[in-house]
Amino acid sequence: MQPMKMAATIEGQDRVMATAQQIVKSLNTSKDATQDMILILSSFDNRLSNITSLISAADGYSDARFEAAEKVILGWDSDSLAPEEGAAEYLAAVDVILRLTEDLEIGAGSELMDRAESAIQAAMARLEDEFRHILIRSTVPLDAESLHGSIRRVSLSIASNDGEMEGFESFVVDDQASFCHERGASLGDDVCVDLIHPDAVGELKEIADRMIRSGYEKECCQVYSGVRRDVLDECLSILGLEKLSIEEVQKVDWSSLDEKMKKWIQAVKIVVRVLLTGEKRLCEQLFEGSELIKEVCFVETAKACVMQLLNFGEAIAIGKRSSEKLFRILDMYDVLLSVLPDLQVLFGDESGKLVCSEAQGVLAGLGEAAVGTLVEFENAVRGEASRKPIQGGEIHPLTRYVMNYVKLLVDYSDTLNSLLEEDVDKLENLQRDDDDNTPSEGMSPTGGWLLLLLKSLESNIEEKSRMYEDGAMQYIFLMNNILYIVQKVKNSELGKLLGDQWVRKRRGQIRQHATSYLRASWSKVLSCLKDEGIGGSASNASKVALKERFKNFNTGFEEIYRIQTAWKVPDAQLREELRISISEKVIPAYRSFLGRFGNQLESGKHAGKYIKYTPEDLENYLLDLFEGTPGVLHHLRRKNS
Repeated sequence: MQPMKMAATIEGQDRVMATAQQIVKSLNTSKDATQDMILILSSFDNRLSNITSLISAADGYSDARFEAAEKVILGWDSDSLAPEEGAAEYLAAVDVILRLTEDLEIGAGSELMDRAESAIQAAMARLEDEFRHILIRSTVPLDAESLHGSIRRVSLSIASNDGEMEGFESFVVDDQASFCHERGASLGDDVCVDLIHPDAVGELKEIADRMIRSGYEKECCQVYSGVRRDVLDECLSILGLEKLSIEEVQKVDWSSLDEKMKKWIQAVKIVVRVLLTGEKRLCEQLFEGSELIKEVCFVETAKACVMQLLNFGEAIAIGKRSSEKLFRILDMYDVLLSVLPDLQVLFGDESGKLVCSEAQGVLAGLGEAAVGTLVEFENAVRGEASRKPIQGGEIHPLTRYVMNYVKLLVDYSDTLNSLLEEDVDKLENLQRDDDDNTPSEGMSPTGGWLLLLLKSLESNIEEKSRMYEDGAMQYIFLMNNILYIVQKVKNSELGKLLGDQWVRKRRGQIRQHATSYLRASWSKVLSCLKDEGIGGSASNASKVALKERFKNFNTGFEEIYRIQTAWKVPDAQLREELRISISEKVIPAYRSFLGRFGNQLESGKHAGKYIKYTPEDLENYLLDLFEGTPGVLHHLRRKNS
């Protein structure tokens, strides 16, 4: 059968034929009068000449009408008619037989009814093939660019998380890019794309109407759903979504799985808000005469596509939990939550309830996976047991990783709050005897979880500081790490979640550690500059004792210089503050001691062996501390004061 662009044509012909019959009956004329009337009416449209024989017996001769229609249907292989005219004639013939069986109530089992059923059966087989052919032929070709472009008309802005995290041990560094976060957008006319060429809709509807009227709605639905399912499968493939079982998904390595999760996140909105919305509209156009049929056709067409998406989501939800998956899981949760209202509109009838129920189940599973990953992440931070000290007392990779990780998580605060508020028992491990680690009134669930996490991080860092044998270096390590934590909190939304009091307490800890560092590192050196134990006043102090004091000071200072120039304080301000604190302790004490007792050694032999440095020398050397580059002070010629 040729293309059927004839909805208006058939409708017009039906009206003309019906009018002719009514006029003939009302005039109650002879057969000749009837023929004259038909000839007059046919002059309005020469295409009626092809179906004149179908109504030439309009004065009551049903056998003649039937035979004419039957001849058209069974003799369709003829190529004598032009495509449009042939299509109109064929559908008109189907209409005639349907009217005879409906209006004239031909008796079941009669010869005429048997012939009518055979004709209808032949016609339906032909129309079914044509319906399939038009559906396939008129499908609009789609590619990745057009599919991704269509969703931009639905959501003008797609939230993007771009960040880079520094990893430690088995944790995976990952770039968080281009995620959808828009929620609750409703279906609208502007989100549709043409899934088939618009000029084919009328042809398809004409065929569908007659198949449904003939009792072949099941066959019509099967053809429609089969063809359109294949189209949606192809679209999923274009979007990069593979058909994988749950077991196959769980065997995919992380690098490949990460790509699949990103494609899934991008595809969900396109599928739901573009493809399925267009599919729903198409069903409503083709099957507008029956609510049940259009709903069944849509569900049968779309169900497999949606279930493929949901099966992947379920596989991720029940898969092995790991910290690197959390951001992807949260984005999957967000995008599924955002399209859930749309799915409920699309699958709102009884036949689609299962799809909505499955979607809600997968959404709940992704939420549970996210919360479970948070809990396991906190456990991993608390239990991370690397025992190798970080060279130079620098920031531990654990600290870097955790703080960059949670800094990215803040973008998901709303989602995390909704997930965690039902799981407050997950936060019960907080030490309630420590006000600093107890959620304050009005603190969000996300803020409460962050308190727990950072408490675990701080405890771990405290434990790792004990790996350093040098007590002074322990404090440098603690200062570096605590300051890094504070800076990450203050320079992000974390500060709003944790509060100013939390930040102030950590800054106080840094000051305490700085004081402890000075005591641990410089007390012994400074003790060499005290008056006690040198055997007299400034004028008659023991030269032997003075030499020993200067010698011990030089040795101590040089040892500190050699060791602590290799230590690293990355933050310039903290590094400068430490140097100033050291200078304020050491330089005045050295200058005073040198001023009181230096003259007693200046006059003796080898004075430069004991008084090796001026206060200015020492002050300059202190500028080399904490740069991460080991330095050595050799015997230098003492500068004259």
